[in-house]
Amino acid sequence: MRSIVVSACFVASLIATTSTFAQEWTRFRGPNGTGISQSRTIPTTWTEEDYNWKTELPGGSGHSSPVVWGDKVFVLSADPQTATRYMLCYNANNGKELWQRKYKSTPNHLHLRSSFASSTPAVDADHVYIGWSTPKETTLKAFDHQGSEVWSLDLGRWVSQHGFGASPILFEDLVILHNSQQANQLDPGDKPGASAMMAFDRRTGKEVWQTPLVSANVCYSVPFLYQPDIGPIELVCTSTGNGVFSLDPRTGKKNWSVAGVFSMRTVGSPIFAGGHIFGSTGSGAYASNYVVAIKPGKQARIVFQLKNSSKFKAPYVPSMIARGNNVFMLYDRGFASCVDATTGEIHWSARTGAAFSGSPILVQDRIYCMDEDGVVWVIAADAKEFRVLAKNALGEPGRSVPAISGGRMFLRTNSHLISVGGKRDAVGG
Repeated sequence: MRSIVVSACFVASLIATTSTFAQEWTRFRGPNGTGISQSRTIPTTWTEEDYNWKTELPGGSGHSSPVVWGDKVFVLSADPQTATRYMLCYNANNGKELWQRKYKSTPNHLHLRSSFASSTPAVDADHVYIGWSTPKETTLKAFDHQGSEVWSLDLGRWVSQHGFGASPILFEDLVILHNSQQANQLDPGDKPGASAMMAFDRRTGKEVWQTPLVSANVCYSVPFLYQPDIGPIELVCTSTGNGVFSLDPRTGKKNWSVAGVFSMRTVGSPIFAGGHIFGSTGSGAYASNYVVAIKPGKQARIVFQLKNSSKFKAPYVPSMIARGNNVFMLYDRGFASCVDATTGEIHWSARTGAAFSGSPILVQDRIYCMDEDGVVWVIAADAKEFRVLAKNALGEPGRSVPAISGGRMFLRTNSHLISVGGKRDAVGG
């Protein structure tokens, strides 16, 4: 029995055959963070005339990716001047705003490439969950699907000059948040941030468990659920201070870790492929980025490491994507590559000339990813060669991840939400 990854909310849906139109997109990068959809109605090429709809987002700023449940799309937006946050819900069929909740805030320093709305919501049949922060407080809220606030938590001050970007996930009746913070602060007298993995009852917001983590660089990796051949399901994540680590998602108890594997920040989220867990680390300088492949379990260890070189470029911000035993990577500054997940062999590396901050998703045999200019690249998920199938301009910059549900793709630029696809005769579908 081979190892498999399991969806946080829909274990059965990944084990059984799920129809294209039944799939929900419930968290950052969809089902269990894999970024994978089997939809057959997503076009390879399109123009603005092919949009199902396009709607402007209040606030006009943010990198929060959309999530979808049934006929509702949820996303966070913000005003870059006032830091006012907007929790938004739209009709997935026509783009009509169903409700918005507005929260005034206080502007604070952000990284140049960050925003006041960088966290992607998580959604289930009852609620949608979202977080943001100021230097004085970290907010985690739950709303029902009609927009009523169910509960709200203040998790304490946020320590990082980069800004908040942690995205919650769901497991059984828990909302889980990787609350990583910076170990040092430039302001005199400030104390180090207290990093922790945290879990809350999704119905009440009551804390169920909290596991302290080592504070080093603030990290934005979103955990996923891993099912080993033998034993219970595990929550796996990455950070500078803790390396690649596994917790019991029901209790927060540590299963195993491989510490000391990352010398820099982890932003991209881990994935599972070819029997290994992949994580990446990097910095704004990019030259020293690298990827590690970890054999998970009680005897967890590094199997191989791929460093930036003339033959390979490791991603910093974008997460990786797997198809079978091949892992595809988009380097932030103009390269794409494909690596054998079992051996680390580099199948190919090619120049794109585009900057990527958003993470790729996989639809059948095609990889979709938005570059920073708002152009959606469609690349063949082919280990033999690098092939660009299409470039679809959205007309505005963006750094989010596409969502797919109901046979349609939902794309978020800085200030707009767009829907394409859904027709059975879609190009490439």
